[in-house]
Amino acid sequence: MRRDPGGGEAGRAVSPADAPPSKRGAAIGRGIGIGLMYGLWKPRVLGAWRVPASGPVILAVNHAHNVDGPMVIGTAPRPSHFLVKKEAFIGPLAPCMRFLGQIEVDRSVADRAAITDALGVLAEGGVLGIFPEGSRGEGDFASLRSGLAYFAVRSGAPVVPVAVLGSTERPGRLIRGLPALRSRVDVVFGDAFEAGDGSGRRTRKALDEATVRIQERLTVHLDHARRFTGRTAPAEGAGSTGSARTGP
Repeated sequence: MRRDPGGGEAGRAVSPADAPPSKRGAAIGRGIGIGLMYGLWKPRVLGAWRVPASGPVILAVNHAHNVDGPMVIGTAPRPSHFLVKKEAFIGPLAPCMRFLGQIEVDRSVADRAAITDALGVLAEGGVLGIFPEGSRGEGDFASLRSGLAYFAVRSGAPVVPVAVLGSTERPGRLIRGLPALRSRVDVVFGDAFEAGDGSGRRTRKALDEATVRIQERLTVHLDHARRFTGRTAPAEGAGSTGSARTGP
């Protein structure tokens, strides 16, 4: 088992290359992602310029399909390290994902090793990718966990909302479970924002308030992205908080 900085068990086994997420690996992963995503589908990327060119950034991505993470890795303007559920680290895929700088997380416990790795990415000025809904679902940001708020408040890194649209609209027949080959998938990056209230507080109340603030901003972005791209309208009531942003 990998041990956390405090000496306790972190809840997952040590890998032979148990080390901080690799910047070089993430850059290689981005290159692979570009080749695969643009080779198999037709990503339309909007607002990528909104991702800060340097410094720590958190990409908050909606999650409706397994391809959403790789799609963002291949279309984001900077290499990124995503928090990925440990169930995805299976067989030969596990060492490959670790080599590419992705972070394994056990969602059933407070995975201190994953937390340390994620904060380390941000401390070194890197890009951390998070699915704030916690697991794949409707992809509408309707139910957020507090993990994103914790990383944003603790690190002070700005949050960039990312809407991936179209990954579930046209299921392919040649490769089952994936979008139809050469179909269009929209990736819309929103305006960066600060999740905290500026006080620097890290109390439970502060994190709860930050989670509400984040959910409002992400929902508004998703609503706007759907309208701008002409994708399926959001569920009734979504995006009702806040004002719409200008076009990507």
